[in-house]
Amino acid sequence: MSPPPPPLGRARKRDAQLFDSALCDAELVEVRTQFTQGRWTRARSLLVGTGDDWDRRGHRVVVLAETPAASAWAGEWLLAEPGSADAATLLACAAVFTALRRKGTPAAAEEACRRAAALLPADPTPWLGLLLLSRAFGTEEEFSRTFDQVRARHREHHHAHHLMVARLAERTPASGQDPLHEVYDFAAWAAEESPADSPLAVLPVIAHAERYRVLAATHGHSPHGAAAHWSGRRARQVLRSAFDWWLEWEREDHPRNRVDLNFLAHAKLCEGRPAEAAALFHRIGSHATPAPWSYPDLDPHKAFLAARSAALGTA
Repeated sequence: MSPPPPPLGRARKRDAQLFDSALCDAELVEVRTQFTQGRWTRARSLLVGTGDDWDRRGHRVVVLAETPAASAWAGEWLLAEPGSADAATLLACAAVFTALRRKGTPAAAEEACRRAAALLPADPTPWLGLLLLSRAFGTEEEFSRTFDQVRARHREHHHAHHLMVARLAERTPASGQDPLHEVYDFAAWAAEESPADSPLAVLPVIAHAERYRVLAATHGHSPHGAAAHWSGRRARQVLRSAFDWWLEWEREDHPRNRVDLNFLAHAKLCEGRPAEAAALFHRIGSHATPAPWSYPDLDPHKAFLAARSAALGTA
């Protein structure tokens, strides 16, 4: 059983920190500040220290790669250490985000990721970069093949499974409220294949949220439709299982645990269980994530604050 949540205290005064992609990784926040100023040696030490904790490595590389001038500073690092797999991976992921901003070409980003992958074949992170790239520019087949490459290197890769669920949820939008949709089967399979303490236990909740995003965009959002989506038998089962998993395991050590907690808090509110959502909001603190509060087509900042206020009774 998880200990009682700490008081929220002055968290509401820290709302400016909402949606920081670094989440609760304080060391990453400090290193990122220095990296944006061109001091890449701290980034080097950070990634060396991260080692083969693949979820943490992927999280840290992605956050650093998103920063302005990441390509320049990672390129400078690679010039100083031409054989560095860390520098090559960071440069490759920076090229991916450059392509996603339409300021670089997908082909150049793909080539950089493949070069980085060759330097450290066991590392799924360059393949995560390719998965992000394929999510925007690739075919279904290319995306699936790339996901398989990530999973072959780390079977429980958190970020990759979230990307796969989001992609699968977008298939056959016209089928509507189909409890047998493949996204639900994939999420259930991935959760069952993982160890008992794996955060992928929450993946079926992610699947319901991503499918909700797609259905709302396709058929229009209505309170009745949202209630139907979150009150079905399968939805109730996965929400109960995920919340029970959180109470038993609560993986505070996982670098992306706040992503799961945001999805779970959102789902609990949609289910009509504000007391359970309140416990999750206490754990989330100021570490909100844009998804799923932006679903469907909402301002995530306003939606998160309103949801938190409703759950905590501070509206």
